[in-house]
Amino acid sequence: MIELFEKAVPVLIEGFWITLRIGLFSILFASLLGLGAALMRTARNPLVAGAAFAYSTVFRGTPLLIQLFLLYYGIGTLGFVREQPALWWLFSDGARCAILAIALNSGAYMSEAIRGGLQSVPAGQLDAAASCGMSRLQIFRRIHFPLAIRQAFPAYSNELVLAIKGTSLASTIAVMELTGFARRLMSQSYLIVETFIIAGMLYLAINVTLLGCAWLVERRLGIRTGE
Repeated sequence: MIELFEKAVPVLIEGFWITLRIGLFSILFASLLGLGAALMRTARNPLVAGAAFAYSTVFRGTPLLIQLFLLYYGIGTLGFVREQPALWWLFSDGARCAILAIALNSGAYMSEAIRGGLQSVPAGQLDAAASCGMSRLQIFRRIHFPLAIRQAFPAYSNELVLAIKGTSLASTIAVMELTGFARRLMSQSYLIVETFIIAGMLYLAINVTLLGCAWLVERRLGIRTGE
């Protein structure tokens, strides 16, 4: 076991950093998509709200693995995509497709959490702020969003963990991240359980760190303490 540990850890650490990079970029883009889609869902324009609803429904209603395959094996094979340098740069690389797929999937779930938070703010508080002469942007920045994020953050933090776990599917499109390196190491050593225990511990390290950061944010926002 010690020999496996000495052999496996350096290899899996390489995959660990790739997983971390894919996960953090996915979370960043998913957060932006989630906020944008949530604002669109609350818009008065039915076309804007409908587009956001369609996006949320499609990506929450289909498996992440299928979305990943469609982006990498589907869109990446289209002729016009290959002819456009920017599109080909995006869809020709497995890691970038994985980031895009996870961001789109997680962003759909995050949008629902944020939308719920936005709709939970009492209309009376917003009307009171408007009567004080505050602009719509000021109301959103100082009152609406701060109150909404307190409601949405617990569900949002759960999506952070799910996004990291979703990176394990990147190995299905030939991305050598943590799971990919674990599978290669397993085929070489034939120590299946031991290899994936070590890989699981590395995934756990990422998620425990994320949950710890989320707990600090929740404490700062007074979500757990009731402040």
